[in-house]
Amino acid sequence: MVTVGLLYPGHSAEDDYPALEARLDGSIKLPVVITSVGEDAHRVDALLDLGRAERLTEGASELAAAKPDAVMWACTSGSFVFGPEGARNQASGVAQALGVPASSTSLAFVDACRALGVRRVAVAASYPEDVATHFVRFLTAGGVEVVAMGSHGIITAAEVGTLDPQRVVAMVKAADHPDAEAILVPDTAMHTLQIVDDLEAAVGKPVLTANQVTVWKGLELTGPVPSLPGLGRLFSARGTYA
Repeated sequence: MVTVGLLYPGHSAEDDYPALEARLDGSIKLPVVITSVGEDAHRVDALLDLGRAERLTEGASELAAAKPDAVMWACTSGSFVFGPEGARNQASGVAQALGVPASSTSLAFVDACRALGVRRVAVAASYPEDVATHFVRFLTAGGVEVVAMGSHGIITAAEVGTLDPQRVVAMVKAADHPDAEAILVPDTAMHTLQIVDDLEAAVGKPVLTANQVTVWKGLELTGPVPSLPGLGRLFSARGTYA
């Protein structure tokens, strides 16, 4: 059984992960450690503080007891605001602390697009526009073209965590664009792991959500990603875990 450890900031949609673990009858393990938060705000200065090395190192120390095979910094905004190099440095620090491969949600979005052969996307962001623009720059640096972006101005992760499935579907449909090969939904504070198939059905194309790509990348760090039900086209690849 593969164990993907998750460093998750604060409290909003961290329950997405144990709920998925339960639905998969324990075929993978997704232990979550909550990292410390200064101010819950989708503001660049607060996000730079959220993702600083000390917070991640402290969380990694706590996660060691779970003996993960790989670790994910399960936070999009707290990784992309550092830029590609900064995000890679975050992951390297966690990997060094635990002695296992590590990545982050922002890096996972770029890698997931490559895995699907997707080059042009639309973004359905819960964040204010200035924060969402940092995500667009991050994607662009990774070779992913953003053809449309919807930002919804939600300041706190706590509020994002309360969005109901119908609101999330509406956000994704509103962000869609004829030239977009996929829709990206970049906030781990949003509950999405139970509705990925619904989101894809609503727009007729792949939808990549933050919690979904986080799990995918964590598994990919350990070997072939298994085909898992209810998690969209990203998880349609072959592969199994004993």
